[in-house]
Amino acid sequence: MKPSVLVTAAAIVATASLQTPTNAGPAPTPPFKTEKCFGIAAAGQNDCQTATHSCAGESKTASAGDSWLYVPAGTCLKINGGSLTPK
Repeated sequence: MKPSVLVTAAAIVATASLQTPTNAGPAPTPPFKTEKCFGIAAAGQNDCQTATHSCAGESKTASAGDSWLYVPAGTCLKINGGSLTPK
């Protein structure tokens, strides 16, 4: 494959993976039974808003006590640092 084709393909993949304002907002509820698990989200990986930001993916620090992720029901308390209520 020519280098220019590889660069073009890489640019298309990188552009497609960027989050745009049109898809900002809460993450969709997964198709399995879930619970909200607070305090386990990596920075920028939370599923919805908190008192400090308004959309999914906007947490600034890892393991923020008010940021949460959807996890399969019954698993949150098994995760180190996980809580069913905001910290």
